[in-house]
Amino acid sequence: MIHAALILFIALASILCMLVRPRGISEAYGISAGALLLVALGLLPLRQAANAVREGLDVYLFLIGMMILAELAREEGVFDWVADIAAAHAKGSPSRLFLLIYLAGTVITALLSNDATAVVLTPAVLAVVRKAKLQAKPFVLGCALIANAASFVLPISNPANLVIFAKNMPPLTNWLRTFFAPSLASILITFLVLRFLSKSHLSDRIEDLDGRSRLSSQGRVALIGLVFACLILITASILGVSLGGPTCAASVIALLLVAGRDPAVIRTITRSISWSIVPLVAGLFVIVEAVEGAGWLRFAQSGLEALARAPHVLGNLGAAFGSGLLSNAMNNLPVGLMGAKALQTGQSRSLLNAVLMGVDLGPNLSVTGSLATILWLIALRRDKVEITAWQFLKVGMLAMPLALIGSVLLLR
Repeated sequence: MIHAALILFIALASILCMLVRPRGISEAYGISAGALLLVALGLLPLRQAANAVREGLDVYLFLIGMMILAELAREEGVFDWVADIAAAHAKGSPSRLFLLIYLAGTVITALLSNDATAVVLTPAVLAVVRKAKLQAKPFVLGCALIANAASFVLPISNPANLVIFAKNMPPLTNWLRTFFAPSLASILITFLVLRFLSKSHLSDRIEDLDGRSRLSSQGRVALIGLVFACLILITASILGVSLGGPTCAASVIALLLVAGRDPAVIRTITRSISWSIVPLVAGLFVIVEAVEGAGWLRFAQSGLEALARAPHVLGNLGAAFGSGLLSNAMNNLPVGLMGAKALQTGQSRSLLNAVLMGVDLGPNLSVTGSLATILWLIALRRDKVEITAWQFLKVGMLAMPLALIGSVLLLR
């Protein structure tokens, strides 16, 4: 009991450090320190910890590839160009601008992951909104919420999807058959809630914004590279191939295409990438392995077994809201890992799909729910924009439950 209690204490303390970031230390330090401490104290054998780290190889490659693609798009002005196109087509209407930015966020999330929308698109949108002299809050909140609401359109839309399904990722045709209708519901309901809550800020008219930015030759090559990379990823999904290797390979090819015209871009991109995300995720794999070995996941397994015996819709709602609320308490990556581990014993595939939707969409409740939202907050602070946890929660308390209910009801 002491052994199990100590593992749980280290695990929870590590996750708390990731969320709170005492003295501004990187999220990776708390998680990595917790993982190393588990091994150093003999609470998890070194060989078992190494196996847990190896399990995450596909996820690490996926994350690295997506970070390269996102930073490449940012560096070559692709996201600024997208935001300026939205502004040019707004034709003086803040409501139309809001819709166009929301649609751009949907596409970027689906094809480049939620991190790209939350972290890279947000500053570009903020620059356009400031130029138009509009209230920034509805637009930047839209970036954050669509980053989660659209994150199960495709397997590549959220790293948590790879964490949950790991080597059992369904082919793209099966994925779309399961998640396409729930994704549409999530995206539409979230938009309607945001639009309703922001109507007072979107009622004025703005001057047409001139001076739309043009893509440089490097930017055009970067855009072609991104399209090429997306085609490779969609092909890999159709074939049911693990996504990590193709994602990383496609991103390197896109980077080399741009480097043919701008050799300095390789050094710029490698310096811009948040490499600490790799040890952070590896540490989470180790911590969850220790928690499972200590027997703590039996409680989750018991709960899921009870939900599997419940009527289909009630069981799915329970799994989705349980994982969604837990994601806000301790972040969605560890919850996704634990949910996948707990469901390895053969429960209904439908429950696993519901858990994924809770892990992906649940973080729209609060700013602690996903790493993407935490990084979104950091990006806002760099631009001296303040969205408080309470402001986010007031929107999330309406947007998240409605979208999650609508999505789960359409889950096949």
